[in-house]
Amino acid sequence: MGFLNKHKVVERNATLLLALSFVVVAVGGIVEIVPLFYLENTIEDVEGMRPYTPLELAGRSIYIREGCYNCHSQMIRPLRDEVERYGHYSLAAESMYDHPFQWGSKRTGPDLARVGGRYSDEWHMLHLRNPRAQVEGSIMPSYTWLDGAILDPEDVTRLVAANAMVGVPYTEEMIELAAADFAMQLDPFGDIEGLQSRYPGVVVRNFDAAPEITEMDALIAYLQVLGTMVDFSTFEPDASR
Repeated sequence: MGFLNKHKVVERNATLLLALSFVVVAVGGIVEIVPLFYLENTIEDVEGMRPYTPLELAGRSIYIREGCYNCHSQMIRPLRDEVERYGHYSLAAESMYDHPFQWGSKRTGPDLARVGGRYSDEWHMLHLRNPRAQVEGSIMPSYTWLDGAILDPEDVTRLVAANAMVGVPYTEEMIELAAADFAMQLDPFGDIEGLQSRYPGVVVRNFDAAPEITEMDALIAYLQVLGTMVDFSTFEPDASR
């Protein structure tokens, strides 16, 4: 009873309640934040992770512009039902080059963290044009204009440079060759050795089979790379962390 009486004093004194709440929040914040200053890296290094190619990066910008994150998350939680449906739980390293990240908070549609390689380029193209032709009852809007929207290589170069400014490890060479790499990713018969050396594991092909480089190409290239950089058949978590 004595404790409850003392608690009543706190509840009835707004200033005291505010002050004590501040102390509790401050202590909790310090306990959570201070240890991070003593870690060299808060993200586990994972083999296979690389920055997006210029074409993939352009596709990611289109994904954000069209608000795809409002209905599709890109974060698989370590829960049995999610892992069985979508695949290996998401790693922090998979979002290390995302500015901003696309974890999302709602799943009107399925999670897309592992969508890369699950469907063909043609499936994605038809789905973006008319979602109900591929998924009966889908409420996703159509994105027919992506076919006719031609991308400017100079815009993509500026996009790569902007991402470098916020910490994505694009080198001066990558920025200088961004426009060339942007076009090269759609030309499997071109000189792709340089592109592959800068972006290991890059998929090189014409994603929408059209001669021009369109927003459809870029968005499909982005979707097809999601979840494919890490080889989870060989991945072993760092037990020291």
